[in-house]
Amino acid sequence: MTQHPTAPAPAPPTARRSITTGTIVATLVLAGLLAAAWFWSHLLLIAFAAILIAIALRAGAHGLNRLLGLNIKLGVLIVLLAVVGVLTLAVRLAGPSVGDQFRQLVESLPGSLQAMRDWVASLPVADTVIERGEAAAEDDNALQLAQRLPDMFGMVMGSLNSALGGLSSALLLLILSLYVAMEADLYRAGAIRLVPLPHRDRAARILDELGEQLGRWMAGQALDMVIVAVLAGVGLFLLDVPLAIILAVIAGLTNIVPIIGPFLSGAIAVAVALPQGLDTAVYVALLFTAIQIFEGDVLMPMIQKYAVKLPPALTILAIVAVGSLFGLVAVILATPLLIVVLHLVRRIYVEDVLGDRMD
Repeated sequence: MTQHPTAPAPAPPTARRSITTGTIVATLVLAGLLAAAWFWSHLLLIAFAAILIAIALRAGAHGLNRLLGLNIKLGVLIVLLAVVGVLTLAVRLAGPSVGDQFRQLVESLPGSLQAMRDWVASLPVADTVIERGEAAAEDDNALQLAQRLPDMFGMVMGSLNSALGGLSSALLLLILSLYVAMEADLYRAGAIRLVPLPHRDRAARILDELGEQLGRWMAGQALDMVIVAVLAGVGLFLLDVPLAIILAVIAGLTNIVPIIGPFLSGAIAVAVALPQGLDTAVYVALLFTAIQIFEGDVLMPMIQKYAVKLPPALTILAIVAVGSLFGLVAVILATPLLIVVLHLVRRIYVEDVLGDRMD
């Protein structure tokens, strides 16, 4: 008896993925968290800056614990009081001199601007620019000035509000830093409890690694700032540029912001040196260029062997992104924020999601 081949069974229909209630709720919760983070971005940036300061305070407290066996909380207070004491002593000893130099710096700016105008006026294209500027100035009458008075008043009030807001933010930053440094284990345990039980050990390791990387970055950045300030001060002194101390301090402080900071400090130094002569201003520009070449090609690679190495292109993008989103002051936090983002992407996405072990 001949057996006829049986027809193949029809393939089961492909199951369609349905959007569950849990997916909708999770999406809404995530959207709400992102909106809240954007709305309170200023407060979150202050909290992040407080964490950085707390890491530095606890690093000093752990050093005292290893050397003297002091309690961590007591060590935090001692480190904070030591920093305040050193700053107070520095202000009392060098404050009058630095304040006088800063006053001279402000007073010298008009002369620097006039020297710039004279230099620009010597250029061939300057005559056309000056004629257009004088014509525009003649058209500016008293009526237009009166119309600008409300805007000028608003600008003054806005500056006053910004100053008061800055003082309140600084006070909040100091209080948060102290509390986080004193009770770091409590906040760490609370953050880990937000993670599901199977992943808590992994989350704890990632948090500890982040704290170590941020601490190394701050130590390396502090060393870099000091060396840049010393090199700038010595170079400006040898060039007999006035206000060398305050210009060196500005160079060191602004160096915390890559790309923008060195350019700003160099521009200020060149402006101060310009009344001394065009050749002095050129020497100052060459000095700051040489310092930045040394810092970028020699100093930072040596520091990054023990600190954190960051891709330069991503660092620039982070600075631009943070500056455009949160303002110029927040640019100081662009690099440590990049450290956090890169580490989380590396550990959580590349290693845990993709399964690619990087070390």
